[in-house]
Amino acid sequence: MKATAIFLSVLGALPSTYAWGALGHETVGYVASNFLQPATVSWAQSILKDTSSSYLASVASWADSYRATTAGKFSAPFHFIDALDNPPSTCGVSYSRDCGSKGCVVSAISNYTTRVRSTTLSTSDVNQALMFLVHFIGDIHQPLHDENLSLGGNQIAVTFDSASTNLHSVWDTSIPQKYGGTATLANAQNWATTITNAIKTGSYSSLKAGWISGMSLSDPTTTATGWASSANAYVCTAVMPNGVAALQSTDLGGAYYTKNLPVVQQQLATAGYRLAAWLNLIVTGTTGMSAAAKPRSVNPVYETPRNFRRIPVDLNECEREP
Repeated sequence: MKATAIFLSVLGALPSTYAWGALGHETVGYVASNFLQPATVSWAQSILKDTSSSYLASVASWADSYRATTAGKFSAPFHFIDALDNPPSTCGVSYSRDCGSKGCVVSAISNYTTRVRSTTLSTSDVNQALMFLVHFIGDIHQPLHDENLSLGGNQIAVTFDSASTNLHSVWDTSIPQKYGGTATLANAQNWATTITNAIKTGSYSSLKAGWISGMSLSDPTTTATGWASSANAYVCTAVMPNGVAALQSTDLGGAYYTKNLPVVQQQLATAGYRLAAWLNLIVTGTTGMSAAAKPRSVNPVYETPRNFRRIPVDLNECEREP
């Protein structure tokens, strides 16, 4: 059975209230697939048992659905790191201070990088590890997944285009979907094409080398902490530069959206490019970036919201099978 089919069967058992915008994660998946080396494509498609061009995008939101199940509740803390900083005055991530005993997105990237490279784990364990990596490398680039304040903005009530929502949802869903449309794989593919072109020859072409500078499989914790720190910096400079009260005194669907759409798009670009480089490193030992074939549209999937935190979990559960 394809990993996509497994994901959809899990999703179908969830309440509809858990369906949130998968557009960002799927876009990251498509961007990454456009920069994988041929050997990496074959490796990933073999693990996921999916030879379609949407092999990464189709499973990019699996981890959100999985954590809402009994089997997957252990993974809830792995989607974020709680930076104990003080935005907008100071922003910063410290792995030793912020990760916590239950794990975090940084430790999860390190753990599942090790597991996806294993030659002794079962096929299902390696499959799970790859799906987790695809999702967590997306998560770590959303600034509010790297912030403790008000549960990563989930408890900050705001308005976006006259609708009541919360700040975290604005960054996860409202901004991406106002620009890219509803959460379908077709829309994600279209956005990924725009981003891919910007990386290759456009506005990001001069930035992409810096995005993967210092990347090291021998120290994934330091690498991922660097990614979290870069994203967290936007909490002070873009997400809430004038504090929480300023966000609650205006509709964020106007000037705030216009100002921060470029931040969202660049973070999706960075996430996709880094995901590709990371997987290339795992498979070939080099980031050597090369474009893959253009992905085609397939049916949409949806993912669950990040609306809960700190589920108690056995520290050894991260090694359990689903």
